[in-house]
Amino acid sequence: MSNVIAAFSLPQASKLTKIPEGRLVDWDREEFFVPSLAYGNRQAAYSRVYSFEDLVGLRTLNILRDRVSMQHLKNAAKRLKAHSGKPWSDLALYTLKGEVHFKNPKDGKIEGAISGQYGATIPLENIAQEMMEEANKLRERDATLVGSIERHKFVMGNAPVFGGTRIPVSAVISYLDAGYSDEEIIEEYPDLALSDIAVARRFKEGLTPAA
Repeated sequence: MSNVIAAFSLPQASKLTKIPEGRLVDWDREEFFVPSLAYGNRQAAYSRVYSFEDLVGLRTLNILRDRVSMQHLKNAAKRLKAHSGKPWSDLALYTLKGEVHFKNPKDGKIEGAISGQYGATIPLENIAQEMMEEANKLRERDATLVGSIERHKFVMGNAPVFGGTRIPVSAVISYLDAGYSDEEIIEEYPDLALSDIAVARRFKEGLTPAA
């Protein structure tokens, strides 16, 4: 899991978990599922930030919603949270006849979150692997942005970065000033291309404005 992206915006979380943004916002407001990295002021832009564990939990909930009622999930959450702060991603979960069941981490026994019976397992490992694969696709750089420079208010404090990355142009300029070759810089930043180094040189000379 060490190479997976660590933080996800509300739109990214919605896309990866297949849960509408509005529902995620409602779950946050109801304190049913609060983003791990959320800001205190939810009115601020990008204030809802989700961890990778959050994505696994949300995807699990989306699967469970096809098997049990939402009201049951809310009731079950109250008991499950007594065993884990992140019950939907940390606990081994099962379902049977409209109920959620879990493996108690203390004794390893299967317990019904409401009544208690054994059910068919939900493969959380598969969900985590699926989320990892989908999340890592977000790393793939748009080829049309190679060789460009852009600014975004919420990326690196609005500093110029290479298009489709979070790599500051200033970092590459520092390497150029230190005498590094283009190839040596790319060894340091494998996501960059020779055209990025070229545009950094032009930016340094004031010939390329940031978008």
